[in-house]
Amino acid sequence: MKTMVDEKTRTMLAIEREDQYGAHNYHPLPVVLERGEGVFVWDVEGKQYYDFLSAYSALNQGHNHPKIVQALIDQVKKLSLTSRAFYNNCLGEYEEFITKYFAYDKVLPMNTGAEGVETAMKLARRWSYVKKGVAENTAKIIVCEGNFHGRTISIISASTDPDSYGKFGPFTPGFVKIPYNDLSALENALKDPSVAGFLVEPIQGEAGVVIPSDGFLKGAYELCKKHNVLFIGDEIQTGLCRTGKMLACDHEGVHPDILILGKALSGGLLPVSAILASDEIMLCIKPGEHGSTYGGNPLAAKVAIAALQVLRDEKLAENAERLGKILIEELQSIRHDHVQLVRGRGLFCAMVIRPKNGKDAWDVCLALKENGLLAKPTHGDIIRFAPPLIITEVQLRDCIRIIKETIAAY
Repeated sequence: MKTMVDEKTRTMLAIEREDQYGAHNYHPLPVVLERGEGVFVWDVEGKQYYDFLSAYSALNQGHNHPKIVQALIDQVKKLSLTSRAFYNNCLGEYEEFITKYFAYDKVLPMNTGAEGVETAMKLARRWSYVKKGVAENTAKIIVCEGNFHGRTISIISASTDPDSYGKFGPFTPGFVKIPYNDLSALENALKDPSVAGFLVEPIQGEAGVVIPSDGFLKGAYELCKKHNVLFIGDEIQTGLCRTGKMLACDHEGVHPDILILGKALSGGLLPVSAILASDEIMLCIKPGEHGSTYGGNPLAAKVAIAALQVLRDEKLAENAERLGKILIEELQSIRHDHVQLVRGRGLFCAMVIRPKNGKDAWDVCLALKENGLLAKPTHGDIIRFAPPLIITEVQLRDCIRIIKETIAAY
């Protein structure tokens, strides 16, 4: 009994410490994690859980994948950071690897996903002035309602979510907002000759795994080509095998003019993001015009190479496609007043919860936690399910059992 009390005290103290000394910009589930391996995490009380969020797809390769960890250990013993003031012996290797991997001419390495989006927007604007002939300081970028591209001032200027932008103004100008999955609205917005780019998530993740109609991405890409506008694909959360293809854009054969990657690009070990484009676009930025102290550091370069190799070598796109069909079909078979609908692609799934008897998606996630599975609500009524892509069918079916039994208990 003493041990149980001590462990629960550790949980309580850890939560209270964060609450006292940390900014209150997150509302986590009341679980304190201290270890992870593969598809599992353990809390400070020793309880094991399935991780069904994967750090918003940063852990596609699972927790502490041994090959990625080894790459980090090997490199950190040699050299971790030089800044771009000097060359290092890892960056060129990584640049060649990732550009050939995704069939682009150039890569600009950054750290976080938000930095990747900011870089892509700067690059699109610069291209429009240098190549398209847009009058300086007039370039526009089209974005979609319901988007989530990050939380910097410029990015929230493109948001339609009051939680993201409320009372944070004044905002950065230059954004045109249209409905998601609406080619007519896009075509109308593209008539403006000052438009530099169309920034879009192939699937809107934070909005609740909102999947556009078949043909939307292809049609949008073709409209961008018609109007000499850059198609900017934000694949930070949807990319790197999550939806059953290496990139979500691959489902429609679309090759973005500017591709933004992050999250699983490091397998969850450190922040790594990348912006890929052609020479014509990327070389519009000259020395001194953009950069990052940590961007392109040797440690990140070696880790990203290993993370990308794992995705391909372990056929994680194929695993996501095969197991994703099982997950979505099984969850769609649930008949319960609480479950309004289930949608998804690959191992990227959302369950819309209908509040009832004072219970909502938060309560369902609390019950899932008690039953050994961790997920998190978004927008109050939606639960995202996104397990590590290394999950086996046996493990997945065990998770489906947990979800079904938890829902049935309501």
